[in-house]
Amino acid sequence: MERRVVVTGVGVVSALGKNACEFWQALIAAQSGIGPITQVDMTDIKFKNGAEVRDWDPSEYFEGKRPDFLDRFAQFAVVAAREAVKDAGIEWNSTLRERTAIVTGSCIGGQSSQDAGFQDLYLFKKGRLSPLTISRVMPNAGASCISIEMGIGGPAFTLSTACSSANHAIGQAFRMVRAGDVEMALAGGSEAPLNFGHLKAWESLRVVAPDTCRPFSVDRLGMVLGEGGAILVLEPREAAVARGAKIYGEIVGFGMSSDASHLTQSSSQGASRAIDGAMRDAGLAPEQIGYINAHGTATLLNDPMEVAAIRLALGQRADRIPISSTKSMHGHALGAAGAIEAIATVLALKNCTLPPTANFTTIDPRCDMDVIPNTARHADVEYALSNSFAFGGLNAVLAFKSPR
Repeated sequence: MERRVVVTGVGVVSALGKNACEFWQALIAAQSGIGPITQVDMTDIKFKNGAEVRDWDPSEYFEGKRPDFLDRFAQFAVVAAREAVKDAGIEWNSTLRERTAIVTGSCIGGQSSQDAGFQDLYLFKKGRLSPLTISRVMPNAGASCISIEMGIGGPAFTLSTACSSANHAIGQAFRMVRAGDVEMALAGGSEAPLNFGHLKAWESLRVVAPDTCRPFSVDRLGMVLGEGGAILVLEPREAAVARGAKIYGEIVGFGMSSDASHLTQSSSQGASRAIDGAMRDAGLAPEQIGYINAHGTATLLNDPMEVAAIRLALGQRADRIPISSTKSMHGHALGAAGAIEAIATVLALKNCTLPPTANFTTIDPRCDMDVIPNTARHADVEYALSNSFAFGGLNAVLAFKSPR
């Protein structure tokens, strides 16, 4: 018999704050975390803005030389996991540690460390790289460091499916808990893409906005890169109720698909299959969906594609479903995006408040839906979806239910 799976703890590090409370307050205030990138010399990069975790000081979170062993993306993962575990009120014992999974997503892993290593090797002609380079670069460093710090001995692994990485991670963790493979899971993602080499690569794609992120607006100019980490604690509902844990919401469905068409241009047909898969897994009809946290990158191609996908999957109901893109505030954190947005979604359900699409101006006629422009909205929603559609045509959608 499949078990019901609930979210009992959340942790966030993002451009909107270094914990879940700061993150949520900024979201509902439509406060943008987008601004000038400070950790990189941007002189030779055409765009200047990003959604940066401001004033990040690893020494506030890690003692001695430990920050030297962790790339920025792994630091975000560990700090978010600490908050989520504390928030969930978990009392560890040896059995639970052995029956807990850690599943994280990361698109690029320790890109900052790799970029620094390449500069040392090719620019500065150093004959020897730091012996920490490999351990800092590997995408599973976040999951491994969480496991080591918390003594968690169950399955631990990292998925890399570009911008869908975190949704795939959460979805796989959800299925493991539901099936009884594990008794608990820490799931989410982290990313730190704001380094010179990676920014130059995005510059060449010509999809990054020169100013800010305006999803669904007719005058949008592209995405804005962000960084951060987010972790959710998942456990069976029966166990959470028995120990008196607070419940943020329930994961009720997960859908995946592949476009099988193009590396960088997403397909509405492929995306709609993932939406339909999540609803089918949850046993939901279109009429039951009350909110969608959109992938909403604000690129010229993605936004109308996503609206078309929603219409394909939900039919006439789509016109009555409010959607919003919180990337308008926390930026596009790539492999961490789905986890940040999953937390935004469960907090929206728990607090009966839907976060807005910030920076909105005038609707693009191709995106003519209720996009919750600029102001958060009170709404008691029972079911919500959170979309992630990635380069490579890899799609992952989560379905959530209100804790009420």
